[in-house]
Amino acid sequence: KSLIISVLVASKNFIMDNKFPGKDISSEDLKSKFPLVAKKNNNHRSTFEVAGAKFGEELITFAGPNMVESKELILDVAKNVKEIGANFLRGGAFKPLTFPYRNYKYTETREKGIKWLSEAKDKYNIPIITEVMEEKFIPLVAEVADIIQIGSRNMQNYPFLTACAKTQKPIMLKRHYGSSLRDWLGAAEYILFEGNEKVILCERGVSVPHTHRSTSRFLLDLQVVPAAKEVTHLPIVADPSHATFWRPWVRSMSLAGVAAGADGIMLEVHPDPENAAVDPLQPINYEEFRKLYPEMQNIYKKFWS
Repeated sequence: KSLIISVLVASKNFIMDNKFPGKDISSEDLKSKFPLVAKKNNNHRSTFEVAGAKFGEELITFAGPNMVESKELILDVAKNVKEIGANFLRGGAFKPLTFPYRNYKYTETREKGIKWLSEAKDKYNIPIITEVMEEKFIPLVAEVADIIQIGSRNMQNYPFLTACAKTQKPIMLKRHYGSSLRDWLGAAEYILFEGNEKVILCERGVSVPHTHRSTSRFLLDLQVVPAAKEVTHLPIVADPSHATFWRPWVRSMSLAGVAAGADGIMLEVHPDPENAAVDPLQPINYEEFRKLYPEMQNIYKKFWS
């Protein structure tokens, strides 16, 4: 009899500890592993402002090329995405490429790219989000970026997260394509632990056996949006461009991301997508962005505002 009671109690505790999404997140995790990231109650939701954009109160849009290819290109993109309605200009000057090989087109513009982003920011009064990959470049990027992006490959580089957090700049933390929700929130805890409370989570696709297309590397995990919102107060953004790796799917996944509850959408937008220097299969052009932007806003207003 006592054995049966012990088994029943253990089963009850197991169910209670695993009632949260992701199945590897327990109630103990929320108390002791990432208490700063965890929601305090059902209504707990972080809202904060960055360069006039109100996270948690409006749908935030990030738009721009994968890579800052040239000064002329980034100025043109800044002008157009700002006119359409983007809150932030995105673009990588320091670009993590899967392989070490470079050529005149497939490369990085590095310090020059940061300078061009700064010029675009000043000329068109548009805030900047860009990635930093090495600790030695944090001061340079932080001087220009309104939001520092930490890419998926650095998600669990904890000393690097700490160094970025100490700038007290808002940080977007992209989920690694192989990480669990538990891993992701644990990484975010490192940033909040340094007193940096302006943290944005970004879902950018997960690695799975089947992606429905030979050229697509990941799947956009839309289920993680409501799952994360059950346990954390942090805003979450979806990146359908990187996740789908296929331009014809970007519109539907953007709209689905907003419907799922994403607080923002990050899009690759390029004036000539087919000739983009990096990942030409996924950017949308200005006209496609012009059509998509009001569609996203309408869904957000209907379901979430």
